[in-house]
Amino acid sequence: MNVARPSSDSFQYHRVDWQNASQQIAQRVAQLELPDHVRLVAVSKTFPAAAIRAAYDAGVRDFGENKVQEAISKQTELADLTDITWHFIGHLQSNKARKAVQHFGWIHSVDSLKLAHRLDQTAAELSRTPTCCLQVKLLTDPNKYGWAEAELDQALPSLSQLSHIKLEGIMAIPPLGLLMNETQAFFERAYALGQSLANHQKTPLPIRYFSMGMSQDFPLAIAAGANVIRLGTTLFGSRQ
Repeated sequence: MNVARPSSDSFQYHRVDWQNASQQIAQRVAQLELPDHVRLVAVSKTFPAAAIRAAYDAGVRDFGENKVQEAISKQTELADLTDITWHFIGHLQSNKARKAVQHFGWIHSVDSLKLAHRLDQTAAELSRTPTCCLQVKLLTDPNKYGWAEAELDQALPSLSQLSHIKLEGIMAIPPLGLLMNETQAFFERAYALGQSLANHQKTPLPIRYFSMGMSQDFPLAIAAGANVIRLGTTLFGSRQ
């Protein structure tokens, strides 16, 4: 798998002519040579709406944002692009659940039972059915939110009763500083956890999406079973 890395000086978004950037983004996507089963989410957080439009013109349809208000502003500006799927990929506070359900088709960061219940209740009220991923934290990491395996196991009976959100995915981000083989093992462990949830004898969850892998490690994630990857700098360049 070839991975085209953005050069540090050719594609910094503060001085990019985004109106003419779609061809370069299309080339970057093509150079990834992603398997057909892997869904590419372009992480557009902090980039302007013009960058999203350029990526859209390059054929990208999935975009990831980590702040609700920033995303809503971009969605308003891009209202003519009606077939975009918006993914929320940041930490989500329960008081932002309503807006998240209103404005995103996917929520990758369901990291507590309280949030899962809030999202399910809100989805029922709004007659929406967002696809949701359970964010897991498999290694100690003070900078990450997520379920420990034991917590997730205890919550399974309650999670399996939620009927308005589609709990169909696992999302995992490895801690910084891991060696390559440790990162690979982390992704494999996350994949195995998702499979065990799907095959649970008493309270299975229909896990079929594995949202794992970013610009620095996505080939390892795909090798471990990821079928949703989240790429920002690989597509758009550095956030400087």
